Amino acid sequence: VEKKQFMGAVLVSRGNDILLDKGYGFADLEWNIPDSPKTKFRLGSITKQFTAAAILLLQERGKLKVTDLVKKYMPDAPAAWDKITIFNLLTHTSGIPSFTSFPDYHSLERIPATPQKLVALFRDKPLDFQPGEKWSYSNSGYVLLGYLIEKISGESYAKFLEDNIFKPLGMKDSGYDSNSAIIPDRAQGYTRGPDGLANAGYINMTVPFSAGGLYSTTGDLLRWEQGLFGGKVLSPESLKKMTTPFKDNYAFGLAVHTVNGRRVIDHGGGIEGFNTMLAYYPEEKLTVAVLGNLNGQAPQEIAQDLGALA
Repeated sequence: VEKKQFMGAVLVSRGNDILLDKGYGFADLEWNIPDSPKTKFRLGSITKQFTAAAILLLQERGKLKVTDLVKKYMPDAPAAWDKITIFNLLTHTSGIPSFTSFPDYHSLERIPATPQKLVALFRDKPLDFQPGEKWSYSNSGYVLLGYLIEKISGESYAKFLEDNIFKPLGMKDSGYDSNSAIIPDRAQGYTRGPDGLANAGYINMTVPFSAGGLYSTTGDLLRWEQGLFGGKVLSPESLKKMTTPFKDNYAFGLAVHTVNGRRVIDHGGGIEGFNTMLAYYPEEKLTVAVLGNLNGQAPQEIAQDLGALA
C-alpha cells in the first residue's frame, strides 16, 4: 500500500470466523474517499464462475446439458463449431480464439455491444485448435455462454443472476456493472501512468459481458463462497462437475490446484482499473478475497500470501 502497488479491500474468513476485513488506499483519489469493506469493485474474470453456475442451474432444470453441442441452440453457428460442446466453452477447450486478443480489440472496447454483436466478432474466425484437444483461455467462450444463458432462459444475463444467485444468497451489493447507472459506493479504477497513478482507460461494460462484467464487494463474495460450497446454489453433483478440472487445472470458471499441499479453488480477474483474486480452500473452509482498484499483480500475490498465513 505504501509503495502504491495496491488499493482495495481484503477479506479472510475461516468458516464464519472473519480474520481480516479491511480497506486500503482510496476508492476515489480525487475526493480522498477511502476503500472499505463496503466498496464495490469490478470483478473482471471472477465473473466466469457465476456464468458457469448459471449454466449448471439451467442443466439442473432440464433446459440444457453441458454435453450438448452449441449448434443445438445456435442452428446458424458456423461449420467450424460443429463439434463444440457447452463443456468445451466452460473449460476453455473450444478452440474459439479470444476476442480480447484481436488486434482491433482496443478500438472495440468503447463501443456499446449486444451479445449478438459480441458473438459476431469471433464467429467466423478459424479455430485455434480442434475442440477438446487443448486448453486456451478464451473470453469468447464465456461471452458465448452468456449468449446461450439469455437464449435458453429467455431472460437477460443480469436478471438471471440477480434472481437465481444474488437475491437468494443475500448478495445485495453485487450486480452487472454499468457505465450510466448510479451505483453507490463504487470504486473508481486506477492504473499506473508515467507520472504516478492515473485514471484507468474507458471500457463500455456491455463488452466484457458474461466473461467479466460483474461488480461486488468482499463481503458478498464471502456469501457466494459460503453459498456455493455450502450447497445453497447447486446440487452436490453439479458442484462436483464445476470443481473438477479438465485440462491445465481448469474446471468450470474456476482453477483447481494444490498450493503448499492444500487444495485451492480460485480465479483472478483483470479489467481497466481493477485486478481481483478470490480463493477458497475447501478443507479449511477458508475464503480469501482481494479486490483492487489499481491495475497490477498485487491482489494475486496478497491472496496467496494471506492464504498461506491463514
